[in-house]
Amino acid sequence: MAFADKEQFRVIFLDKRNQVIADEEQQTGTVDHTAVYPREAVKRALEVSATAIILVHNHPSGDPTPSRADIQMTQSIVEIAKPLGISVHDHIIVGKEGHASLKGPKLI
Repeated sequence: MAFADKEQFRVIFLDKRNQVIADEEQQTGTVDHTAVYPREAVKRALEVSATAIILVHNHPSGDPTPSRADIQMTQSIVEIAKPLGISVHDHIIVGKEGHASLKGPKLI
């Protein structure tokens, strides 16, 4: 994903022991944007009986620094998922220059 020329948004679905149930691409976008639908990510988590998810997307620019939109979208997913018993463990952004976690600096 770090070297892809378009943004991709993936969700890794985990069971109650944090074992991977599935790793699925949810959306592919343009060189600097991909539409993310929080409802669809949480809906799919319910379908596969996930109790936790890890969000992953890339920045084709190479800089993995989270944007304000990245943070807001992640917080929306956290708010929707929590009452349904689904934890968002992290949102990882990858780029040619490395990766960034939203959980590490407590952005989620």
